[in-house]
Amino acid sequence: MGWWMLPDELWRRILELGATSASASASNPPPCRLTYRDLCCLSITCRRLHRLSSEDSLWSSLLLSDFPPPPSNASFNSTSASSSSSSSSSLKALYKIRYERGREQKRLAHRRIILRIESEVAESSRKIREMELHLAQEREKMRITVAELLNLRRVRQASAALKVWQPEVVRGTQKQMVEQCNVPVESRISALEMELRLCKQQIANYDKALKVENRKVDRAKEQLESVKYHPLHDFSRKGNRNDKHGIRRKRSKHA
Repeated sequence: MGWWMLPDELWRRILELGATSASASASNPPPCRLTYRDLCCLSITCRRLHRLSSEDSLWSSLLLSDFPPPPSNASFNSTSASSSSSSSSSLKALYKIRYERGREQKRLAHRRIILRIESEVAESSRKIREMELHLAQEREKMRITVAELLNLRRVRQASAALKVWQPEVVRGTQKQMVEQCNVPVESRISALEMELRLCKQQIANYDKALKVENRKVDRAKEQLESVKYHPLHDFSRKGNRNDKHGIRRKRSKHA
């Protein structure tokens, strides 16, 4: 006796047991259970299973297990199920509506996560650009300070060298260098040395902050790539491309 010879009552009982076991315990699911995917697969096998797998008693159990009502409405489970069954649409159609609604909510939540991470990446990138600009300004300021400091130190050395005997050619060059300096050398050198220390400290702080922001951006980009990766979405897009190519191939054959 083949499986196709079983009466409808036995098949209905098997399906009801499978659907009931699916809603028995969400935290500890049984080894054998019927989900909405199983019922959909059964519905396309033959007309008989299509008719039996579309009965409201099966989809009522799946509705209660996959879309449980709030705790406040827990006492109205049977009432809601009976009212849904008495409506014009079947419980299978109601399950489809709730499933698509939940999938759309997940898609929107996924999109919000992506937008949040992208905004974090954009904000960190803006901070990095600002810090790089300030770092370039500090380095240019340090370069100018170092050049002026070296020049004043040469003037100080020339002023000290004028106190001892030197050839007239060398003495004239040093005297001209000292006369061209219009600022107090010692006080200006002290100020430039302090400014140079501040520039080095600022550059070190900017370098440290840049490393932190770059690591933050790298982590955010890795998280963004992992969040954007969706195998089912990729497969569907590949499937669409294959379908288009298949249509083109069929058209070319017909042509």
